[in-house]
Amino acid sequence: MGTVENTWHRQLAYLFMDCNAFFAGAEQHDNPALRGRPVIVIPQKSDHTSAIAASYEARPYGIKRGTMVREAKTLCPDLVVLPARHDRYVQIHKLLLAEVEKHIPVTKVYSIDEWACRLAPSEGDPAKAMALAERIRESISTNLSPALRFSAGLAQTRLLAKLAAESQKPDGLTVFAPGDLPDRLDDIDIIDIPGIGPGVDRRLQRIGVTTFRQLWNMAPKQARQVWGSVQGERFWYALHGYETHEDAEPEKRMIGHGRVLSREHETPEGAKIVTRALLLKAASRLRHYGMYASALNLSIRMRAGVDHDGERAEGDRWGSNRQFSYTQDTYRFLDVLDDMWTELLHVMPRLHDGGGGRRIGNVSLFLHGLAREGDSVISQGDLFDNAEESEKEKRRAKLWAAIDRINTDLEQKYARLGAGERTRPPSGRYVNLAAQQGLDLNYLGAKIAFSRVPEDSEFLF
Repeated sequence: MGTVENTWHRQLAYLFMDCNAFFAGAEQHDNPALRGRPVIVIPQKSDHTSAIAASYEARPYGIKRGTMVREAKTLCPDLVVLPARHDRYVQIHKLLLAEVEKHIPVTKVYSIDEWACRLAPSEGDPAKAMALAERIRESISTNLSPALRFSAGLAQTRLLAKLAAESQKPDGLTVFAPGDLPDRLDDIDIIDIPGIGPGVDRRLQRIGVTTFRQLWNMAPKQARQVWGSVQGERFWYALHGYETHEDAEPEKRMIGHGRVLSREHETPEGAKIVTRALLLKAASRLRHYGMYASALNLSIRMRAGVDHDGERAEGDRWGSNRQFSYTQDTYRFLDVLDDMWTELLHVMPRLHDGGGGRRIGNVSLFLHGLAREGDSVISQGDLFDNAEESEKEKRRAKLWAAIDRINTDLEQKYARLGAGERTRPPSGRYVNLAAQQGLDLNYLGAKIAFSRVPEDSEFLF
């Protein structure tokens, strides 16, 4: 299970910082004229998409993450709507971490807007820890911007500190001291606790655990049984103030991308153009990491709509997975994708979107079954390869290596990465597929997931 450290002997052991409405705050940071105004950030320029972030000034109007743009504009005519600039948000994230580290080392980054800092023994006193958090807040406000707001939590473990930070937003500073629990969390819905997903929640309900108090009173081995793994026991210890040291970061298991489609790409033909572009991007990243793939997974979801009762109706889902010998060759991946797309077209008459039509709402794909050059699984595969095919793949490898070098154009792209330009020409690839010539590849740029921060290199392909 890993080492369990008893941190109850210390009053506090962790500071957890959770940025408030980070994407919207980043836009207000870059443009002071937006401060105090209602702002939403959207994935692409379209009234047919939804907000991925809403400033706190927008929330009194009923606007939040997930609100459709057209509805948001109706709720607030003065609303500022901005397309996301993910490379800029990563750079601001780095600026924030650098500012925090003037005061305390950052122990672990959990996402673009969340991180934890381990307190030194001399900082474990609640008054000292709170003073430290306030110094960091003042430092960020003065040296960066008051638009970059965060809530802070202080507790014995990272899990408890995160729960403390989430308990008061925005601009909160909350302490969960020894003796505060379980009373301080008696009112929380257990599904809202990090580490408890829908599956675990259902299993907890089956054994009669529906409240935080009941969860608190479980035994660690019982939690392990419910989770079906050591993670349940780790969760129990973290919840009770015993810090568990996390395993090392795992090797990459998949590389892929997904996109919500704009109106002009929701047809099968338009969706395929976007999907092929996403595959080229994933293949470039695969080679950048020096890895090979042996499988491709493709999934689509038909566009959501409105049913006869005016309620949101989700579209049907479809997916396919194909395996093949280890390769880095984009041509091989494209051939596999073509076969999968033929399969999709065959079943599409049976798929419906939320409005009863045939519109594709989003696509996602990922390369998996990964291995690194020199791994035994790749060497064994080479023994059975046709010599002519093997030679062809080697020639293609040189071709794609040259294309990758041209497309990344590191000097030019690194120079402007995260620079904060509001408008700029599409940063497309220099070598491209013919069908993608009119495609704005800013729309396909790296996106920020909930649990990971993109590397700079991901914005270059």
